[in-house]
Amino acid sequence: MTSKRVVAGLAAVSVMGLVVAGGVLSCQELRDAARLDKANLAAEQVRSAIGVQKIAANEGSAALWQSLVKLRTRASLMMIVAHPDDEDGGMLTYEARGQGAHVAMLTLTRGEGGQNLMSADFDDALGLVRTQELLAAGRYMGIDQMWGTQVDFGFSKTKEEALENWGHDRVLYDAVRAVRLYRPLVVTAVFIGGITDGHGQHQVSGEMAQEVFDAAGDPKVFSDQVAAGLMPWSPLKVYGRVPFFSVTSKGMYDYATGKYAPARFYNYVTKEWTTESPKANVTVAEGDYSPVLGMTYLQFARMGLGLQKTQNGGMGVPAAGRFDVGYHRYGARLPAGVKTGEEEKGFFDGVDVTLVGMSALAPGESTFLKQDLAKIDGLVGQAVGVYKIAAPEKTAPFLRDGLKATDELIAKVEASGLTYREKYDLLHELRVKRMQFNDAIVQALGISLRAQVAGKAETGPFARFSDGAETFVTAVPGQSFAVKTLVVNGSKVPVAVKGAGLESSAGANYEDSSAKAASGTKAGEKTIVSGEAYEDLFQVKLPEDAKVTRPPFTRPGIEQAYYDVADPAMRNASLPLPALTAWVTVDYDGVEVKLGQEVQTLHRVTGLGTVYEPLVVAPAISVAVSPSAGVVPLTEKTLMVTAKVKSNVKGVATGTVKLELPAGWTASPETAEFSLGKDGDSVDVPFVVTPGKMAETAYTMTAVASCAGKEYREGYKTVGYAGLLPANLYRPATYRARGADVKIAPGLKVGYLPGTGDEVQASLENLGVHATTLTMSDVAGGKLSGYDVVVLGVRAYAAHPGLAAANGQLLQYAKNGGVVIVQYNLGNFDYGPYSFSLGDAEKVVDERAPVRLLVPESPVLSWPNRITERDFDGWVEERGHGFMETWDSQYVAPLETHDPDQDAQKGGLLVAKTGKGAYVYVALALYRELPEGVPGAYRLFANLLSLGKDKAK
Repeated sequence: MTSKRVVAGLAAVSVMGLVVAGGVLSCQELRDAARLDKANLAAEQVRSAIGVQKIAANEGSAALWQSLVKLRTRASLMMIVAHPDDEDGGMLTYEARGQGAHVAMLTLTRGEGGQNLMSADFDDALGLVRTQELLAAGRYMGIDQMWGTQVDFGFSKTKEEALENWGHDRVLYDAVRAVRLYRPLVVTAVFIGGITDGHGQHQVSGEMAQEVFDAAGDPKVFSDQVAAGLMPWSPLKVYGRVPFFSVTSKGMYDYATGKYAPARFYNYVTKEWTTESPKANVTVAEGDYSPVLGMTYLQFARMGLGLQKTQNGGMGVPAAGRFDVGYHRYGARLPAGVKTGEEEKGFFDGVDVTLVGMSALAPGESTFLKQDLAKIDGLVGQAVGVYKIAAPEKTAPFLRDGLKATDELIAKVEASGLTYREKYDLLHELRVKRMQFNDAIVQALGISLRAQVAGKAETGPFARFSDGAETFVTAVPGQSFAVKTLVVNGSKVPVAVKGAGLESSAGANYEDSSAKAASGTKAGEKTIVSGEAYEDLFQVKLPEDAKVTRPPFTRPGIEQAYYDVADPAMRNASLPLPALTAWVTVDYDGVEVKLGQEVQTLHRVTGLGTVYEPLVVAPAISVAVSPSAGVVPLTEKTLMVTAKVKSNVKGVATGTVKLELPAGWTASPETAEFSLGKDGDSVDVPFVVTPGKMAETAYTMTAVASCAGKEYREGYKTVGYAGLLPANLYRPATYRARGADVKIAPGLKVGYLPGTGDEVQASLENLGVHATTLTMSDVAGGKLSGYDVVVLGVRAYAAHPGLAAANGQLLQYAKNGGVVIVQYNLGNFDYGPYSFSLGDAEKVVDERAPVRLLVPESPVLSWPNRITERDFDGWVEERGHGFMETWDSQYVAPLETHDPDQDAQKGGLLVAKTGKGAYVYVALALYRELPEGVPGAYRLFANLLSLGKDKAK
């Protein structure tokens, strides 16, 4: 399909003549351009290991068997989904680990709008956390991963809303680029592009999977990609998973709206409508048992899904048993005379996925291809024939010869008279095979590489049992340190280390030439036999302008529903390139194989033990402002702004910090000094800011730290939770404030019990309220009488399993005259003083949905701030989550809102008197609005907090 939309600025291209805007590119130039895949998304190069913690199925004889299966097939598949945890993990694991397919997944968003049961990370921070979670899950599924540039802006009930925010061509651009990079034979999707998908973003992913089937092969579509050397690619088949909800006499169910609609399904490939529900052409036996994995494919995938804890808190592994999943075929382009029936054996029915089948990529000159490919396949077959789990090295001679034969064929193809396009397609598949041979030889010989920052040498009788001394986690530009590498030969076959070195994210060599003499034994001098190790020590000197390890994707604010990517070669990449990678070349009987590992740091955490994390580079000084956004009451004479300064300097760091303020504003002190004693130390520097003449408009303040002659205007937050690889999210050190007419009862004493994570407590500082953090011990012990208000954080009952048992203390506190404010919860939540029920826990996802005030004189809408419909202008992401469905008449529901075509939702704010006090349930998304400085949200929350002080209530 050729897109009818036009993306501005894309160059025209004629692939037949290789003519592009600005001139003609030679084959070599196009080859060089095509290799500008810094993140190795095409999977043509050997990958470095991310960490040292291993999954057994990815190591040793188990991994070798899976590699042998992969080496005998050219089957390749890409799945396209909308969010992390949308994937059909059982199918991906079955294809990648069971059938040997080369499998990738493109996830359009990073799940920024989801929930978070694990940490106080939301929006872009949550996106980074969920990226790490899905990468961890992917290591179980055995797949490669790519990402779109779209942002999950919250639950979307229609495809139209999602495309309005993202733009159709931006999404398709990412899908086309991913397919052209990975060049899969089959494209699949969990969703089909219709309302049975529910979530509007799900629908978009289903549509894109079908549209890319034709678009990726059309050189006129996104011709800038072709001009840069990324050749078109036409997958041979496209499938979508059969919808979860079957069609009934009521029609088809849309879980996003909870309504039924007439049964109509659209095929984006054929452009045809049908009233027939999609039937399964392929059935995937995800419940099949794998003796290599020791469990079913679904079970193994669920182990990975259980690592996506922000959404589910951790999942169990289901019992073994049959579990079939159907996929419907939406399009196919097979060779003439090849037909597939309505019921296929698998995704690759009708496709020659043998190694010899690669010759179809060059049909005019296939003689030498078929002969050489048959030779390679025969060598793999011999390796399979001698494979023994206890003697994996017996396969190594055949794998060695297979690698040699692959290299020879690559050279033949490059020197042949084949067309550029034929060479391009063949070389891609051959490079993938070469990478697989490399990995298989490493697995067969049990060669391992460990690379980590060199800490202080440990001594004493137990030193040999230690993982090593703790090291720093973060390096800074200009720093010098050592990296040690350890190569071990686990087989009975001798190998020789031929070369070793370090590579930075910038592609530079950071070895300190002045200290190189101290690096010890030179690589290549030693042959290592069974059980022997080869050690090397590298002296590293980071340049003063060393690249900071930061995500390659950014956006100016949450209003923009997509990321900008400054480096086109990093588009669709998971994360930034590693700060430092160790590479070792090993010679095995005349062939060279590579091993790589991201250089690790080491520290110890109680409960987790020794924790290895990849080295990152960060600025010497990080400076941030807390809070980062909020309101300034118009009547406020002063406000407190805190600059948070953190040092990564390996030693004492001294400097100053100041605030750059709007005209007419002043701060005390004007400049503050700081002194931080060691790496990782931080300090909060408070400033009392006196505003000038205030108005209901936006103001910006910026913290500027100075240290060792340099200025720092940004900081980072390390996101994630224990057990997950961390990531650093960078933000300018600015405080975005808006003048607001907001009042609050004076002298309030507020207790805050954190939930699964939110910034509501910090946002209270904008109102002059310093809330005390409560513990479960405080609640269970009834130590609440000193507070006017007790606020429960988001999903507090999920975060604190003992809270349900202690709920009576909260209710008694309210009866005694306190105010309890409960933010949204999910599940079987019924802990109020009177009965209520969440039912389906409705949500209102349109942040612009009209809000109607049903009881305008209710205290929560009238004092100390008169709430009007205008107070709901400027909200972000959604109106709320977890609306009550039913409630006792003792509750007052003072407002109502709903999405288009949704029933009226009155359960977003419920207020009840109980004894001398009050109980409030609020599903409105205050936890999203307050950190973004939405004035109306502050005015409403101030009223809730002031409820106990309203004499007229």
